[in-house]
Amino acid sequence: MSELRWNPLLGTWTMVASNRKLRPTMPKDWCPFCPGEGKKVPSEFTVYAYDNDFPTLTQHPEAPFVDETGFYKSAENHGKCEVILYSPRHSVKFYELSVGHIIDLLELISDRCTALAADKKIKYVYPFENKGEAVGVTMPHPHGQIYGYPFVPQKIETELKNCKDHYEKTQRCLLCQMNEAERKSDSRIVAENDSFVAYIPFFTDYPYGVFVVSKRHLSMLSDCTAKEKEDLARILKVITKAFDQLFNAPFPYMMVYHQRPVNSPEYDDANDYYHFHIEFYPPFREANKIKYYASSEMGAWAAANTSAVEETAPVLRKLVTDIIEREESDE
Repeated sequence: MSELRWNPLLGTWTMVASNRKLRPTMPKDWCPFCPGEGKKVPSEFTVYAYDNDFPTLTQHPEAPFVDETGFYKSAENHGKCEVILYSPRHSVKFYELSVGHIIDLLELISDRCTALAADKKIKYVYPFENKGEAVGVTMPHPHGQIYGYPFVPQKIETELKNCKDHYEKTQRCLLCQMNEAERKSDSRIVAENDSFVAYIPFFTDYPYGVFVVSKRHLSMLSDCTAKEKEDLARILKVITKAFDQLFNAPFPYMMVYHQRPVNSPEYDDANDYYHFHIEFYPPFREANKIKYYASSEMGAWAAANTSAVEETAPVLRKLVTDIIEREESDE
């Protein structure tokens, strides 16, 4: 059974995908993401995208379940789920990829976002990566995913509303002003280059919850110039390397791309007030200690951070600075 079910309490859709229970745990001696191993994976590639074998959303949906009471409503789970393979190398870490390779990856993600947006039933295109068993990863081969939703997810809706409200009151982009505030403070910035600034924002609910925000006001990854994509590749490379050095161990995270909706007339003016950025949600608060999203966070959406970001940001910034200095001295 795969469909959308409307939650009248929250005013949003829940995706039902019974087929997801069939996802395999990768055997020790085989990986379907390695070159030529999976039925959809070619024998040679640099980066590669293909349709998820166990999609939550599909362009060929089944008829949805009809609630016998007539009270609840459901809808087709029309959409798209794709897998993005980062590299043919099974054990390579993101930051071990060359800058050129990461640019190829960002180009692929951008191209796939544009392709999914061509389906007029898709309203939001959402690239993301889950890294590490702590966030439920069953396939360790480096990869990400892209979902094309037939609705704008509720968290994005909330961001869009607040960004639009701020724009209407001030004629300023909220994230542009966040960039200005964080750069003025400087205490929470962890990395910066010509096109992007990375900081752990004043309000984040994760001790190491980095935001990577474009300096130029743009609303989609595909709006980035070649120079901006190169700078994004460089800043992602150094941040993910610093993460692994925090506790001298592989550092799990969720990384998500926030960009404007597509095929949604109500958001036709989102270019004015919404701003492309990437958010990291790393669950570790200390070495091997997870910051759980428990009852307050999940049940009430009342987030609590276990550390002041003015304490955590300098630690990460020092690691980033040391990495950059070592790499420059090696050149």
